[in-house]
Amino acid sequence: MKLATLKAGGRDGTLVVVSKDLTRCRAVPGIAPTLQQALDGWTEVAPKLEAVSRALNADAASGEPFDPAQAASPLPRAYQWADGSAYVNHVELVRKARGADMPPSFWTDPLMYQGCSDAFLGPCDPIPVADEAFGIDFESEIAVITGDVPMGVSADAARGHIRLLMLVNDVSLRNLIPAELAKGFGFFQSKPASSFSPVAVTPDELGGAWDGGKVNLPLVTHLNGALFGRPDAGVDMTFDFPTLVAHAAKTRVLAAGSIIGSGTVSNKLDGGPGKPVGQGGVGYSCLAEIRTIETIETGKPQTPFMRFGDRVRIEMFDGAGDSVFGAIDQPVVQHRGQN
Repeated sequence: MKLATLKAGGRDGTLVVVSKDLTRCRAVPGIAPTLQQALDGWTEVAPKLEAVSRALNADAASGEPFDPAQAASPLPRAYQWADGSAYVNHVELVRKARGADMPPSFWTDPLMYQGCSDAFLGPCDPIPVADEAFGIDFESEIAVITGDVPMGVSADAARGHIRLLMLVNDVSLRNLIPAELAKGFGFFQSKPASSFSPVAVTPDELGGAWDGGKVNLPLVTHLNGALFGRPDAGVDMTFDFPTLVAHAAKTRVLAAGSIIGSGTVSNKLDGGPGKPVGQGGVGYSCLAEIRTIETIETGKPQTPFMRFGDRVRIEMFDGAGDSVFGAIDQPVVQHRGQN
């Protein structure tokens, strides 16, 4: 089934079940007013939501129109948002751009940071940034939402705690990152609010593309209407989602509604760092990677970071060409500070 949250209904919005074709929806206040409430009582609530989903899909005239522009992120806020970096090719490239060495342990021990989770952007909301000089970048990713996860869970057992999947735009302010990391205390100002796809889906919606740990479909990113990347999310993923969930839960429990991200989806090409779409490659899921390639090849980056007015669109299509999660479609706007 596919679930979304409409902005109407207060800070946590209104949970709706969405039709498979993403055109219609139905609110379910008698079952669960919000997605967080559904996750808190998932064992009892999920079968009821699935019954609504079957009825909605069986009757093309039922439900109300679903407008992604009226949607918040599926969880408008979350108890926890922890983003991994499962595509180590991406880590290697970005560190190379900063002149930082790549420790061998990065291939065996996942990287993960705890992000801003008190207020996510909706999938069609503008990305507000105060200054273009911050180095505005998108990062196209996939994330899972968990149920309650016990501390010390194994990767095998973690599979059973994955409830939903969705897409992510993990916005990064690249020019603020080096100084923050140099303090030795991690990201903060360089990682503003992220946004998530219009709908979150149960794993069965992906059919054979979900193998229990990875999504084996291309993640498609357009920048200002031009195809920027389409790397396959199932390729070059060093750490799968159960491994990431287990890593996050090594020393703590994860409450239902915790979001664990994959990090930027990234593919190599013939053992190398990949190529732009225009050169026959699958392209990239963030600007930092193409800038790194340009630096390697020419000595300096050619592609600018995002500017005010630029727009990014992130989407994933199934084997029939249908959108699975709907699209994250966001312009960058200048934020005017308040006194």
